[in-house]
Amino acid sequence: MKLKSVFSTIFLVFLAFGCKNQSNGIIFHKSHEAKKQDTPFSDVVESNGFLFLSGQLGLDHKTRTLVEGGIEAETRQCIENIKAVLEHHQSSMGQVVKCTVILKNMDDFTTFNAIYKEYFPNKPARTTFAASGLALNASIEIEVIASK
Repeated sequence: MKLKSVFSTIFLVFLAFGCKNQSNGIIFHKSHEAKKQDTPFSDVVESNGFLFLSGQLGLDHKTRTLVEGGIEAETRQCIENIKAVLEHHQSSMGQVVKCTVILKNMDDFTTFNAIYKEYFPNKPARTTFAASGLALNASIEIEVIASK
């Protein structure tokens, strides 16, 4: 009888803690922008106190077009878009722990990097590389991971 009681207690503890961990699950946040509700990906995925943002472009969200002005303007708009998404999810630029930056052309690195430093004084971990074929023929795309 005692053994049955011990096993029952262990089972209940395991069940309680197992369920508790599952309640800290993954949340897939759709965009707060009405025009992006049907995209096949989440704007943000939240898990274990972190926000994983999908890549952002230098897109003016009112006109749904890339801002004019090349890498400088696109970089600023891209980072402002990231800032807006983070704030919408109760986080901030100071909470960013990792950035992945995709440039259309590595010749833009110096210009991009000067602007990046203005927004990320905490120096989060970063990977930067060049790739062709960014959406909308953008010059830059940035995705970030931030703590909440």
